[in-house]
Amino acid sequence: MAPGQNSSQSAQLREGFTTGACAAAAAKAAVVGLLGGRPCLSEVTVPFPSGDAIAFKVEWVRCLDGSVESAIRKDAGDDPDVTHGVLVVAKVCWQEKADIAFEAGEGVGRVTKPGLSIPPGEPAINPGPRKMICAAIREVTERGVRVTLSIPGGEELAKKTFNPRLGIVGGISILGTTGRVRPFSCQAIRCSVACELDVAQAAGVTHPVLVPGHIGERSARRQLKLSEDQLIEVGNEWGFVLEGLSKYSFKHVLLWGHPGKLAKLAGEAWDTHSYRSDSALEIVRKLGLMPSLDEEPVTMEGLFEMLKLEERRKLATELGEAIARAAARKCGDCCQISVGLVNMAGEMLGSDSDLKDFK
Repeated sequence: MAPGQNSSQSAQLREGFTTGACAAAAAKAAVVGLLGGRPCLSEVTVPFPSGDAIAFKVEWVRCLDGSVESAIRKDAGDDPDVTHGVLVVAKVCWQEKADIAFEAGEGVGRVTKPGLSIPPGEPAINPGPRKMICAAIREVTERGVRVTLSIPGGEELAKKTFNPRLGIVGGISILGTTGRVRPFSCQAIRCSVACELDVAQAAGVTHPVLVPGHIGERSARRQLKLSEDQLIEVGNEWGFVLEGLSKYSFKHVLLWGHPGKLAKLAGEAWDTHSYRSDSALEIVRKLGLMPSLDEEPVTMEGLFEMLKLEERRKLATELGEAIARAAARKCGDCCQISVGLVNMAGEMLGSDSDLKDFK
C-alpha cells in the first residue's frame, strides 16, 4: 500500500503485473517442463527485484519437438493497460552457450532505431524483464537457454502504443522495472501524494524532493542526502502537486528525475502520462533547445546519448532552467524550485543549480 493510502483506496485499486513479470513466469514454467519435470505445472513462483516471490497461474505447458512452450495470462489489475488479459508465451530450448539468449516471436517487437535501452536488431525486451527472466530461469537450471517470447495479437496492440514512433516493429515491448503495474486512478494517487506532503510537513521537512517514479527515486536515494519523509513520488500528477505547494511551508523543492518525464513540465504539460501529453522531444524542439544532430533521436535518452559531455551538460542545464521556471509559475513562486535530471541508469545529466541544499 502506498504511503498515505488507506485500505479502502487499496481495495479499489488492485495492482497487476507487467509483461516482463509474466514473461519470467512463462519462461520458468517452460524450463521446468524442458527439464522433464511437471509438464502439467499449474503454478510457478517468480523472484521479483523487491525480493518478493510471487506465484503465477500457468495457463498451459506444451512439450514440442526439442522445446517446451508455456503461457501466462497477464493481469494488469485495475490499470487500463492495453495488454491486460493477453497471453504471454515463452518457448524455450537448450543452447550450447551457457548464457540465456532472447528472441522475438509473434507479437513481440524488434528494435530498429538507436537511442532505446535495447540496441537495434534486438527483440524489444527491456533490461528489467531480461533480468527477471534470467533470475527465474537460474532458480531451476544453470544450463544455456534460448527464450522466444510471443504475445498473440501483439502486433495489432502495438498500434495503440508509441512503439511505431520509436522504431519498434512487429509487436509490443516486454516492459517493467519492478514487475508490478500500479493502477492508474487520479483521485487515489492525488490523495496518496497529498498525504505524503502532509507527512513531510509534519516531520519538519523544508526541502522535499519530488520524483516521477522508480528511476528518480532510486537515483535520488543514491546521490542525495535525504530523510525518509523528504522523498515524494508524484507519478504523473505534477499540476496537482505544484498547484498545492502554496499550502505548505516548504522553502526549496527539488524536481528530480528523467528528462523524458520532467521536460514535459517545461511545455506546461502538467499531466505527464504518455497517453495525455506531447512527447518530451517535441517540447524540447518547441523550446528551441534541440541540438543540431546528424541523426534524429527517438527518445530523450537517445538524445542525450548522442551528445558529447559538455553538450549534454549544457542541454541539461538549459532544460532544467526551463522546467524550473515553468514549475515556479505553476506554484505561484511560493518556494524556490530546482531541477536535477538523470538518465535511465540514474546517473546525473545536469541541473539548473548546484543543489547544495540536497547534498
